[in-house]
Amino acid sequence: PDCAYAANRRGPDRSGTRPADRTVRTYRRLMAHLSRLAHLAARLVDVVLSRRLTPSEQAEVAEHLASPAERAMFWEQPRADQRHGLASARAVAARCPDRGDLIRAALLHDIGKRHARLGAPGRSWVAVCSVMGLPLSARMAGYLDHGRSAAGELSAAGAEALVVAYALHHHGRRPDGISSEDWEVLERADRARLPIPAPIRRLQRPRTTRSRTYDGVSPAGEATNDEL
Repeated sequence: PDCAYAANRRGPDRSGTRPADRTVRTYRRLMAHLSRLAHLAARLVDVVLSRRLTPSEQAEVAEHLASPAERAMFWEQPRADQRHGLASARAVAARCPDRGDLIRAALLHDIGKRHARLGAPGRSWVAVCSVMGLPLSARMAGYLDHGRSAAGELSAAGAEALVVAYALHHHGRRPDGISSEDWEVLERADRARLPIPAPIRRLQRPRTTRSRTYDGVSPAGEATNDEL
């Protein structure tokens, strides 16, 4: 507080912005970058651990996607994106079972990624470049802008307006066409993680003694997968 007070006492700079205000904006930009990096890192784990959809899971997807065009776009995705879409849709269905439009939005929001044809290493490098502000190739830029391409395809296929809007904006701010309640349901579902296999869960557990942990987490604390 004393530092912020002193900074504000110095008055605004030539642009009319006080030093403390610039610090707040810089902090917010940094936290936004870190949040996006955390999301991309979690999705990378999903890419590495994902399995093909089983026949029963494929039937579950087909039940929600009545349009042949929507089905074709979904099945053209890599298996990791298929599984992420299904996990998101299940999270939505658990809260809003009668909202088919929300479930379809969750299933289809990442279909634009399939055009980049990037595997786990390529996606990792794109995540690093986007956070560090490094130059991007056209293919990498297309991957990061997958929401725009997805929205264009879904609109051309006759998808509901909410499905199109969520595909376009799911890495940005809530658009006027989606209510705050629906947005919260979709955003929480997009953060749904794939189940982590037991051997990897065991590796993640901190090794503790009576007085300390070797992983930097106190015995009274608890590390969760949501922190990734």
